[in-house]
Amino acid sequence: MDLVPVLEEPLKKVLGPPTAKVMAEHLGLHTVGDLLHHYPRRYAERGELTRLAELPLDEHVTVVAQVATARVLRFNGGSGQRLEVTITDGSGELQLVFFGRGIHKPHKDLLPGTRAMFAGKVGVFNRKMQLAHPAYQLLTADSSEEAAETVGSWAGALLPIYPATAKLESWKLAKAVDLVLPSAQEAVDPLPESLREGRGLVPLTEALLKIHRPHTKADIADARARLKWDEAFVLQVALARRRFADTQLSAAPRVAKPDGLLTAFDAKLPFTLTDGQQKVSKEIFDDLATEHPMHRLLQGEVGSGKTMVALRAMLAVVDAGGQAAMLAPTEVLAQQHHRSITEMMGELAQGGMLGGAEHSTKVVLLTGSMGTAARRQALLDLVTGEAGVVIGTHALIEDKVHFHDLGLVVVDEQHRFGVEQRDALRSKGKQPPHLLVMTATPIPRTVAMTVFGDLETSVLDQLPAGRSPIASHVVPAADKPHFLARAWERVREEVGKGHQAYVVCPRIGDDEDEKPKKGAKSAAKKQSAEDEAEKRPPLAVLAVAEELAHGPLQGIRVEVLHGRMHPDDKDAVMRRFAAGETDVLVATTVIEVGVNVPNATAMVIMDADRFGVSQLHQLRGRVGRGAAPGLCLLVTDMPEASPARARLGAVAATLDGFELSRIDLEQRREGDVLGQAQSGVRSSLRMLAVIEDEEIIAEAREEATRVVAADPGLERLPGLRTALDALLDEEREQYLDKG
Repeated sequence: MDLVPVLEEPLKKVLGPPTAKVMAEHLGLHTVGDLLHHYPRRYAERGELTRLAELPLDEHVTVVAQVATARVLRFNGGSGQRLEVTITDGSGELQLVFFGRGIHKPHKDLLPGTRAMFAGKVGVFNRKMQLAHPAYQLLTADSSEEAAETVGSWAGALLPIYPATAKLESWKLAKAVDLVLPSAQEAVDPLPESLREGRGLVPLTEALLKIHRPHTKADIADARARLKWDEAFVLQVALARRRFADTQLSAAPRVAKPDGLLTAFDAKLPFTLTDGQQKVSKEIFDDLATEHPMHRLLQGEVGSGKTMVALRAMLAVVDAGGQAAMLAPTEVLAQQHHRSITEMMGELAQGGMLGGAEHSTKVVLLTGSMGTAARRQALLDLVTGEAGVVIGTHALIEDKVHFHDLGLVVVDEQHRFGVEQRDALRSKGKQPPHLLVMTATPIPRTVAMTVFGDLETSVLDQLPAGRSPIASHVVPAADKPHFLARAWERVREEVGKGHQAYVVCPRIGDDEDEKPKKGAKSAAKKQSAEDEAEKRPPLAVLAVAEELAHGPLQGIRVEVLHGRMHPDDKDAVMRRFAAGETDVLVATTVIEVGVNVPNATAMVIMDADRFGVSQLHQLRGRVGRGAAPGLCLLVTDMPEASPARARLGAVAATLDGFELSRIDLEQRREGDVLGQAQSGVRSSLRMLAVIEDEEIIAEAREEATRVVAADPGLERLPGLRTALDALLDEEREQYLDKG
């Protein structure tokens, strides 16, 4: 009997259209099942209060606390009034403020000694934490009917506090959950009974009741253990099915000829490969030799020599009669790769040309901005097989691009590409081509999918000889302006030694109003330093370059580089910088990956708090690429206590990209584990934390692999099939399928 429709019932039928609309728009909840899986963030105990001392700034919070004092203050010569209420929980105090006509009800309700739940956004006023006009729900009984009802509905010792929004407080969500909780009885259990009993997990219906309305802490622990297993197992089954399907595909084995192009290339290398590069190359060559498509992730520290490993794999495929395509996220990077690969290969990249070596091929570039003639020639070289290697941007994906025999796709900086784009390129092979995905910093989705074991993984964690250490420091420009002045002195010193520097800004800035409007200054004074830093528009390349050229870096050759420049102009700027004709390059993040100028030793990142952890690490990897030590200065206006400053401190404290990716994932959680950023799908992970629950995930993977091997279509497990459909709706399933 299929009981799923009860959980698929739209919330507007159960809760009414207005509430359902808020839940859909602000929390992404559409059905009864969605709401049942919207778990409490934490629980407040009747006798125990939330730690007010640890409230996060700028977040919407729900707290349970007691009123300490309440007073009405007059301002504007007595014409205005506000109610100030101080609440306490023993760990700290929080101020509530109500203005104007909105003070009458709280003034009557919030008497000293009253206990209540309060919800609102945490702000700062006069260096004190406060909630302005918070919503509240009394937890104290008096004669009124409403209060008696409240006490009745919160009879349990543990009050669930739900992830809420300004439009929908936690207690309103709790009431909505009460309405749908009976439907939990209809939930189909996805775990095979033997697995559930073998691990001592409670049934799903019991877990849902215990997570929403626990009587004891043991109830919460039981429910969490069960719901984490659900998420890990169902996701692992999806990945195991995909791995199983991959093994059913056939690909052409690509084995390098003993004395072909790869041998000739290796013979002319002026250095020896690191042990790591040799080990990883062997893993890739073994994969390429099989009759199933390789599906491998190559993770490497910034500058660990991933491009060299990828190029050798591409040459092996060309040796075996196939073609290899490298997909780069930007034109600057595609041009850079094309230039460095043709330089490394020398006469081996001049196939069919005068002066080309005996074992040679043609290496072509294909980007959207190429001239018609060059583009036509590149397309011709691909379709005839004349070009063994092509490096390009999204232009490679277009319908009119045809390959003679595509054998390998290398995707550089995997997180920049939508899955559909990668898939479109893979579909251009006669048979599925082998796939090698590269990333310099394992960003959260990659880390998560790696922990989930969806790709075979190779790691390059050894830096080639000749790379220099990079010192990183946070420059608190707002607290200590003289630190910023010293940063520009350091840039001058590096240039004085014959080196070069980058200055990175978050935006270009030729189309926005740079200056704050009149009167904005006095308003800004009333805000906290963090608010001010947040509200100020991000610093722009054009404005900063001009300021530097006429100010602290006067007399030094400064140029700009950004994404809206014509590709030829971008290329010319990069060439001048690489040739040492420019001292300081003021740029957006177009320099984030692949740009290799060994003489650049310093980088100043303006508004560093506006970049993600992995992005900062990538940017920093542009310096210290030669013999001289690198310096990276992270400039910020954020106050010392802010989470943004803590994030910058973490980046300054370690050069280990793998460690930083863990920090990044812990901070951002797994919102995009299933590729939210790429497919617009909400993360299905509500209970599972990828870093903390590695063990559960590993065990679930083993179980899932066993289940799928025995029953690939899940014919004998209809409950699991149903859960898979609910968790991985069609769009998300395809997302995983495309990998």
